Amino acid sequence: MKKTQASLILISLLIAQSLFAQDDSDLHDPEQQRVAPFQVFDNLYYIGAEWVSSWLLVTDQGLIVFDAMYEGLTDLAIEGIRELGFDPDDVRYLIVSHAHYDHIGGALKFQQEFAAVTMMTEEDWAMTEQPPVFREYPKPIRHLSASDGATLNLGRTRLRFMKTPGHTPGVLSTIFTVYDNGYPHTAMLFGGDGINFTGVDRLQMYIDSVQRMQQLPDVEVHVSNHPMSGEIFERRDMLAQRQDGDPHPFVDPESWDAHLELRLRQAQQQLAQEQAASN
Repeated sequence: MKKTQASLILISLLIAQSLFAQDDSDLHDPEQQRVAPFQVFDNLYYIGAEWVSSWLLVTDQGLIVFDAMYEGLTDLAIEGIRELGFDPDDVRYLIVSHAHYDHIGGALKFQQEFAAVTMMTEEDWAMTEQPPVFREYPKPIRHLSASDGATLNLGRTRLRFMKTPGHTPGVLSTIFTVYDNGYPHTAMLFGGDGINFTGVDRLQMYIDSVQRMQQLPDVEVHVSNHPMSGEIFERRDMLAQRQDGDPHPFVDPESWDAHLELRLRQAQQQLAQEQAASN
């Protein structure tokens, strides 16, 4: 499922225009943001909202949630876990990609109600001690810090962490295996995709992070933490129409590579503009 460069650029522009710029009444209203949870792979489910993602990874020793969203959207994720036939009390780990309200805002709820052990990078734990960037959120209890190259094992499932700073000082990205009817594929959650920030140093960090990810072998599945970034709902609809023998619409290494290349060019262009302005 290859995308043209024009299509990718349009998607990127839509992301930039929509994230943090939507009307609050739509962005924060659970009923407006409600999405029926759905299975993507044997062990991976979408439990997120219309504008921001949350994912459920099922292991033989419990559940892992990626990103808690916030406020009423967190309740949607919890309801989604139950609707899919799982028990939120079985959530063992909450992996938070970065300390912006839309990803960390519901962490305290998962901690207090389900005793979920929460992981984030040290740099972004430090962000929770500072004034919030976009919107207030309940301060989570500091649990575990994930370092670059660290791993987490839960039963037969292994997560491998990369620190990919830029979007925040300590963006946490995660590599893990998903299964399509038992066949394994390498998936990656890029924890901080958007370039909704300025500053030469931050942009260079982002560029370095993207270039590191471009060197990773065999990433086949983009597990995006905002639906537009990974065309989640378009792929969901294709998955629902999938026939025996058809490729899995979320297994798309060409689109992952093209997405990183586009993000790299955008960041390099913005960096050049800011460097020229400073001179």
